[in-house]
Amino acid sequence: MTVPTEAKSTVKGISVLLYSNDRATRDAVRMGVGRRPAEDLTVDSWHECATADAVMLALQEADFDILILDGEAQPYGGLGVCRQIKNEVFDCPPIMVLIGRPGDGWLAAWSQADAVVSRPLRPAELAEGVAGLVHP
Repeated sequence: MTVPTEAKSTVKGISVLLYSNDRATRDAVRMGVGRRPAEDLTVDSWHECATADAVMLALQEADFDILILDGEAQPYGGLGVCRQIKNEVFDCPPIMVLIGRPGDGWLAAWSQADAVVSRPLRPAELAEGVAGLVHP
């Protein structure tokens, strides 16, 4: 008689690129997403960028599983940076954009973002957004 074996749960580790010129926003995102945004998902590394140029350079130098871009970043907002990445980077990773108001969803659609989280930033929404991008 064969005894069924339990399925092993595998935990996937991901790397995240986070863009915002505001350190407090970057801190809030990292804290909100946490180390384990889903039961089967851990964030192994964060790469933080404070400028759009740093984002583009980082994308040339490393591979990331997810990008999180601040739509309210200055002087280049994450919505425009998202659209640029979607149009210029071959096989780019999924992108979550943080927007100022829920009514800015149309801008996120224009930017071709894969996920959107509006302010105020809520940890549960951030974690669910990251998990949703990894497990479409």
